Amino acid sequence: MQIIGQYLKDLSFENPKAPLSLSQNGKQPQVEISVNVSARIMGACDYEVNLQLSAKANRDDDTVFGVELVYAGLFRLRNTPQETVNPLLLIECPHMLFPFARQIMADATRNGGFPPLLMDPVDFSKLYRESTSSNQASHDSQ
Repeated sequence: MQIIGQYLKDLSFENPKAPLSLSQNGKQPQVEISVNVSARIMGACDYEVNLQLSAKANRDDDTVFGVELVYAGLFRLRNTPQETVNPLLLIECPHMLFPFARQIMADATRNGGFPPLLMDPVDFSKLYRESTSSNQASHDSQ
């Protein structure tokens, strides 16, 4: 497996109540984080892997901030058995992209006037297992 390149595809930061949202009223916002991974073939051996991260911070009923990021990489897989392609693309590739995406998220929230959002490491293997088991369950119910 070879990384051909990695790049920022999309970044959105919203601070809808600024500058009022920047004042600390003692109550920490609740932050909801979501992670999604997708891959698509780009050539005989090349694949684009998209790591989508989003975070929304709420305090009471008010949105404090929202940030969405799509960070991607172009990977080349050669001499790879077919049964290992999906696990490589959906576990190993996002694992390599995550530290860079995490830093972009932290910088975006810090540049928005908030403490940097330092996301915990993501278990991409667990996400892959959950995704494949839910896909299998929906396929079985049809």
